[in-house]
Amino acid sequence: MAPLVPMSQPWVEKYRPRQVKDVAHQEEVIRVLNNTLQTADLPHMLFYGPPGTGKTTTALAIAYQLYGPELYKSRVLELNASDDRGINVVRTKIKNFAAVAVGTARKAGYPCPPYKIIILDEADSMTEDAQNALRRTTETYSKVTRFFFICNYISRIIEPLASRCAKFRFKPLSEEVMSSRIMHICNEEGLNLNAQAMSTLSVISQGDLRRAITYLQSAARLFGSSISSSDLISVSGVIPEDVVKSLLAACRSGEFDVANKEVSSIIADGYPVSQLMAQMLLLARMIFQMIKRQGYVKSLGKPISAWLMGQMSIYSCWMSPARLSALFSTCRGRWSSKSS
Repeated sequence: MAPLVPMSQPWVEKYRPRQVKDVAHQEEVIRVLNNTLQTADLPHMLFYGPPGTGKTTTALAIAYQLYGPELYKSRVLELNASDDRGINVVRTKIKNFAAVAVGTARKAGYPCPPYKIIILDEADSMTEDAQNALRRTTETYSKVTRFFFICNYISRIIEPLASRCAKFRFKPLSEEVMSSRIMHICNEEGLNLNAQAMSTLSVISQGDLRRAITYLQSAARLFGSSISSSDLISVSGVIPEDVVKSLLAACRSGEFDVANKEVSSIIADGYPVSQLMAQMLLLARMIFQMIKRQGYVKSLGKPISAWLMGQMSIYSCWMSPARLSALFSTCRGRWSSKSS
């Protein structure tokens, strides 16, 4: 085995861009923000899009470019999902920070505008009451504080709050962009990652660059500088492909007892339900697209939703495989006609 790679800090932080212009694959957003930064007069902002696409990085880069590393500590309040952000926190901690006027201190080389910044990461997880309280706070203290809201789902932000912000959509990262960034990190860290391992990393990270970098660092820590596809799979928590294919094969047989037996085996092995469903639906979607039956995949939504919401009864555990079994039975005739 290759020598283990020494770790000093998370690579997600080590290789996080420090300037807005360095954020990958968000050209339209970066162009608008760079123009806005020239005046240093920023509105409240709402960044939304898939995870790992640069939303938090962009917000932090804006703050660093405005204040520099020293004033950043006193001018920026960052709250994420690990912090209590209920209505009481909005009325106390956030409101108290937002209400205080900033001093006239400036640092050479930085604009240092006369306002503070509050970054609320994963704002879509905040309660509606907390968001309503924030609506008034953003209005009252807009002269001395700007708010950056970051979320995956803009639909979970109440309209009165979203309408007060400039909205920026972050696009999913392409495989080429992710590969380029990962190869840069590999070169810097002295890692050997072949094409197959790179493809595996792209698949298991699902377009999330932050997740891909985390998997890469974990694999380097455990397996050394030469990393294979199996190394990446073992640190990612991805269910082995043969397990998912076995379940789909049981469903395709059209025999409920066979599918039910496979589900019981998976439950006994303790695989995460959310991960299993994601991988199984991905394979099922590919199959149904080949036979132009995409609508069938949508019919699995309700049982999967019940499954993921914690309704882990035997009924909810076998409902999706049972439906897949029925769907495959319906489609078997079509497969037969195509093969003939």
